[in-house]
Amino acid sequence: MEILAKQPRPKTNWILKTEILVLAFLIALLTAFNAQAQDKVTEAFRESYSLEKSQNFNAAIDKLMAVYQADSYELNLRLGWLHYQASKLDQATGYYNKAVALKPYAIEPKLGLVLPLSVQGKWDEILDIYRQILQTDPQNSLVNYRVGLIYYNRSDFAKADPFLEKVVNLYPFDYDGLLLLAWNKLSLQKSREAKVMFQKVLLNNPGDESALEGLKLIK
Repeated sequence: MEILAKQPRPKTNWILKTEILVLAFLIALLTAFNAQAQDKVTEAFRESYSLEKSQNFNAAIDKLMAVYQADSYELNLRLGWLHYQASKLDQATGYYNKAVALKPYAIEPKLGLVLPLSVQGKWDEILDIYRQILQTDPQNSLVNYRVGLIYYNRSDFAKADPFLEKVVNLYPFDYDGLLLLAWNKLSLQKSREAKVMFQKVLLNNPGDESALEGLKLIK
């Protein structure tokens, strides 16, 4: 004789209602917990800003570490900055790297990462970071200027030139861009171009000593 498998009994209305109420309660509880946790994070950020203003960087760090979440981009970015301010360069680098890992295409954590590296004179690493930024944002005038400045300080004027030209093409009346490009052109023995740049600097800042010095060298 064939034995039929027992079929599950349909749930009664009161069981379904109970399960729905339990689920709704759990959702409400989780929402309240998340809201409370977010409030604590917001308060920790507020207190950290206040402590930073009074130069109490270690206390500001402690406030954020009390609510630290490894997957929080904002916490890692802020902790990178505070550790840099506290001259804890290795820790600053670590937190900035975590922020970069969480937001690989973001520019701000990479610019933050440059801060502790520059104090340590790690210019090759900085150049690598700037190249990454320019892959995402080729027209970034700040980064183009800084790359040009690094090469200029290395007396590698040929490499500096295209980066500085891009800055001036983007911002034709920018004082810093014009002045550095002028000196770079002069270093490349492109006196005519350098003269034009120095003259533009004087339009931006009449009587500028650096531009006047450059013009004297050309004459």
